[in-house]
Amino acid sequence: MAGAELERLQREAREDPDGFWAREAADLPWFAPWRTVLDWTPPTYSWFAGGRTNLVHACLDRHVEAGRGDHPALVWLREDGAERRLSYAELLHEVERVAAALRALGIGRGDRVTVSMPVSVEAICVMLGCARIGAIHSVVFAGFGAGALGQRIRLSESKAVFVSDSTRRRGGVVPLKGILDEALAAGDHAVEHVVVQRREPDAAPVGPGELDWEDFLRGGEGGDGSLEVVDAMDPLFILATSGTTATPKLAVHVHGGYMVGLHAMGRWVYGLGPDDVWWSTSDIGWVVGHSYIVYGPLLAGATSIAYEGSLDFPDVEQLWRLIAQERVTGLFTAPTAVRMLMQHGAERARGHDLSSLTRLFCAGETLNPPAWEWLQKDVLGDGVPVIDHMWQTETGVPLFANPWGLGLEEIRPGSAGLPMPGWDAAIVDPQTHEELPAGQTGMMVVRRPFPSLTPTLWGEPERWARDYWSRVPDCYTSGDACRFDAEGYAWFSGRADEVVKIAAHRIGTVEVETAFLHHPAVAEAGATGRPDELRGEVIAAFVVLKPGVEAAPELERELRATVRDVLGPVAVIGEVHVVSSLPKTRSGKIMRRVLRAVVTGVDVGDVSTIENEGSVEDARAAAAALRAEALRDADG
Repeated sequence: MAGAELERLQREAREDPDGFWAREAADLPWFAPWRTVLDWTPPTYSWFAGGRTNLVHACLDRHVEAGRGDHPALVWLREDGAERRLSYAELLHEVERVAAALRALGIGRGDRVTVSMPVSVEAICVMLGCARIGAIHSVVFAGFGAGALGQRIRLSESKAVFVSDSTRRRGGVVPLKGILDEALAAGDHAVEHVVVQRREPDAAPVGPGELDWEDFLRGGEGGDGSLEVVDAMDPLFILATSGTTATPKLAVHVHGGYMVGLHAMGRWVYGLGPDDVWWSTSDIGWVVGHSYIVYGPLLAGATSIAYEGSLDFPDVEQLWRLIAQERVTGLFTAPTAVRMLMQHGAERARGHDLSSLTRLFCAGETLNPPAWEWLQKDVLGDGVPVIDHMWQTETGVPLFANPWGLGLEEIRPGSAGLPMPGWDAAIVDPQTHEELPAGQTGMMVVRRPFPSLTPTLWGEPERWARDYWSRVPDCYTSGDACRFDAEGYAWFSGRADEVVKIAAHRIGTVEVETAFLHHPAVAEAGATGRPDELRGEVIAAFVVLKPGVEAAPELERELRATVRDVLGPVAVIGEVHVVSSLPKTRSGKIMRRVLRAVVTGVDVGDVSTIENEGSVEDARAAAAALRAEALRDADG
């Protein structure tokens, strides 16, 4: 059951939601008060209408004005040892320079700016500089191919693009500028300005119509870097969903509601405060990077670490080494990173002083219980809580969590935790829309808007209404399959359309993957359903083995037996494929729709957001080999 403080906030949010959010918003700076807290005619809503603010003022100016200008704001680290450290006053100065330079280019309120840069001080300053003048940034992960980048530039109708010539990845220099050149070659875009940050000593000179980063800044010298006061519902940024679905959607987040939700969850879930050294290992190309690398820690007055590179370079101790070096107090990482570290054993962490760490969070996918247990018990020895939680690009902040800032509840491995105050979440039957009792799996929906919930999709309001608010009338539909237990904890089992239906029994893909991880040979697993004439569907599994483990018929039998022991005989496995990697988005989510397409032999669709393109061919080859073997057996 929820503790007293969480129960109190949940009750207040239910009984008087407008009063509840008005009190939360009052903790933040506003230049003019709002007329109404929430105007809502489903599926359209606005928060704090009439209110005037600017999130950058809340993140930077107010801290400097309060005398905290010398406090560390941003620590940029790169895998090769490069670093840069800025205080709040220094970061504000850099953001003012970028804001003035943007205005000198003719960028103003409402203009869109694409940022295709790695995690860096310059990229973060462009984000904050855009927000400072009321422009709208659209960050695209610096690793997408030309097709995905060009698509996002066109959809956002960006007036300017900022790009770096390179990034670092596992000791190598990864070129980026050529990807943008290819993306813009077709000419079907609205881009007027391209600004290039040249990082390499042998970088090619900027081309016609392009600006070097330093020339860009010089263009703003003596110009206007002042703050633009904006409406609460003015867009702050647009961000494409991470790609478990085939077509990206450009979620919009706004200054007012996003600020309030960000601040509330920063306190409740993460316990963020000005004494924290906070490290989110995400990328600024994802919503976690927006919310809890850039805006959230700065809103709290904390020190935020921005890391560029791989967490396993120069070796697999890099994460632990940097926690000790920077005296990190709060860490946010992805389950895929935990599983990667798990392959190399807990002893790689034990040689580092982790005594500064007070809490560790995971999100992106369910943190499977075997991975949780390894991290919580083998690495951290139960001294630091490992907390799973759940959110989406569209929500902007956590929706379910175990709120460290409100007094930690019982941790239940595999659960995303409890609904946070203000999220009126329910589990409904996807067909009848009736609310389901505890223990039954259905569609997770939200029955009332939350301040940071996306109010629309950029350029596609009808798609926002259709895809999110029409499937279950007047409810935000998450697309996730979930059940609540008797105490209200949420247990997610994958996307609702990824549930495997075996002889009328519904099994979540996450449950199957977790069962595989109980075998000591398995590093990662992905699961999907394959059509079956007798049972409707059976499980098709793709398994990555730990280093040094070889695939063998006996091992496959053990894996099948392990899943049966964990889930029971209803978990009928049709096929097990051993692969070198799983198809994932670059934010770490397994692309199960790709696995399903592979086993059913249909087109995999858009894979522009995939981390490792070779994983698709790997899966195809494994499936093809199994089909060929089945045909040989059938031919006798």
